[in-house]
Amino acid sequence: MTERSILLGNEAIALGLLEAECTMAASYPGTPASEILRALASLKERHKLDLHLEWSINEKAAFEVALANSYTGRRSATIMKQVGLNVAADPLMSAAYTGVKGGFVLISADDPGPHSSQTEQDSRLIAMVAKIPVFDPSSPEEAREYARRACALSEKHEIPVMLRPTTRVCHARQDMDLRPVPHPKQFPLFEKNPGRWAATPKFRLVLHRQLNEKLARISRDPDCAPQLVNGDALGPGTRDGGRACIVGSGVVTAHAQEILGELGLWDRVPFYRLPMPYPLPESFRDDLLSSYDRILILEETDPVIELQLQNREKIFGRTTGHVPTAGELLPEVVEGILRSFLGLDPSPPVEPPAYPGRRPTLCAGCPHRAAFFAIKKAFPKGIYPGDIGCYTLGLNLGVVDTVLCMGASINQAAGFYHAYRSARRDMPPICATIGDSTFFHAGVPALMNAVVQGARFVLVVLDNSTTAMTGHQPTPALGRNLDGIPVPRLSIAELAKACGVRSVAEGDPYDFDRFLDLLKAAGRHAGAEDGGVAVVIAKRPCLMDRNQPRTWPRLRIEVNEKCKGCDFCVKQFECPALRPRGEKEPIVIDDSLCSGCGVCVRVCPHGALEAVSEGH
Repeated sequence: MTERSILLGNEAIALGLLEAECTMAASYPGTPASEILRALASLKERHKLDLHLEWSINEKAAFEVALANSYTGRRSATIMKQVGLNVAADPLMSAAYTGVKGGFVLISADDPGPHSSQTEQDSRLIAMVAKIPVFDPSSPEEAREYARRACALSEKHEIPVMLRPTTRVCHARQDMDLRPVPHPKQFPLFEKNPGRWAATPKFRLVLHRQLNEKLARISRDPDCAPQLVNGDALGPGTRDGGRACIVGSGVVTAHAQEILGELGLWDRVPFYRLPMPYPLPESFRDDLLSSYDRILILEETDPVIELQLQNREKIFGRTTGHVPTAGELLPEVVEGILRSFLGLDPSPPVEPPAYPGRRPTLCAGCPHRAAFFAIKKAFPKGIYPGDIGCYTLGLNLGVVDTVLCMGASINQAAGFYHAYRSARRDMPPICATIGDSTFFHAGVPALMNAVVQGARFVLVVLDNSTTAMTGHQPTPALGRNLDGIPVPRLSIAELAKACGVRSVAEGDPYDFDRFLDLLKAAGRHAGAEDGGVAVVIAKRPCLMDRNQPRTWPRLRIEVNEKCKGCDFCVKQFECPALRPRGEKEPIVIDDSLCSGCGVCVRVCPHGALEAVSEGH
């Protein structure tokens, strides 16, 4: 009997890569893609596979490491989320020209919605700009199959190929067969060819022409051709509404298929699913436009298919306003689109559940909360440039004023400094924050730039010794790689000094008074005549990381008679373990949430919170 298992979409993608005999995968964590490399590591151990896996320092590094493996003829994958692809855009554009040798799959997981991203950009558009084929799976099993197909197509045509799953595919589960995982036997062999691998602009023109020829051949590849998934709908007299059809790709096609079935229209409206939305074959475009009068395009998030169908009178989609131009295409949204396009009565409105909402907040006992509260106390009325990570939730505490992209907090702090300095206006205190993983990802070049341009501000590196937001992946400061093998440990303090920072201090935000003193001293350095950038490293492990030892005494917090229910601690510190009971009523401590860090004792201005030691 064939073994079967229910796999997460990201686990299915990992399995597909191994079935395609990938020998290397490099990634930077980011939701919804983070579980793919973790699943690869688990499969590597289970099947005793000889392959290199790494959490790279950022997406550009991940792309370039995996690409070099492909240059030796071995199959590779690089994995990231859609905003990470922006970081890797530079090598991507060039790699499309040079091409590859071994199959090279770029997995860029998109987040329509967006659920956990700064943007809901469509990676398929970047594939179009870069001129590489892109697969758009609609289910975990398709994602597994397309991972294999993308690898084979890449190697056949010597071009990077993108696999673009979305959140609903990455995090859905599906029952599927488990087949034997092969052990790759391709030996590395790098064949020197400077005209290709190190091409100068003259040769790049030649490579561009070759790239266009590859795309034309790929568009005609029968393995990637559009599929009519309800062939019976092509029968005589079944095209209602004057020869109408639906074309789509990705998970929205799964929603549409179910809804057409529920509406009794599955065998009456031709439905085309596109495994590869770019590049479309010319023959398909011509047949589609000559066969139908009205064509509805369903795709997330941008009009990639629509842009390739140039008859504006027949095409209905995002560019015509028939499909929303932003947001996830949830089943209820798709039903409304289909009913409107097919001339059916609108469906009854769906009322959202009336559950009380609660805004996201840092965990109870999170050391970042203590650091943010100290920053607010040290630099009242300051400017607080923030960065990407769970510490973005410092926004709720009033200590994050800007969030742009990875590493931007440092560059923006420098920008604010130069703006006020050049205008000769009173300089407000500027205190930027960045996480340890983000500092390694994009903060180091920004810090070098700030120092050499003469900026002055305080930078707090919130070092919780892990990449907490995406599942506790290791940072370069851990001293171990993905396989748990000891590797050189990088020091944030030494890196800051190497960037030219002369004031570097490290403190524990749980040791609140001392940490506050460090911040004030850093502020004095930044504001002194001979000062500059001052770095304070707020070092305390993430409470949710079970690999970190618990090395501090747990305190039991008690509320005494001085508490008059002012709720200052609730509003300004926002620890979930502090529960208000109403106006002028003393707060209560939720012992099921309280971590016993004791920082809240330093927060209450009335001395109403007391800590009692409970030992280690």
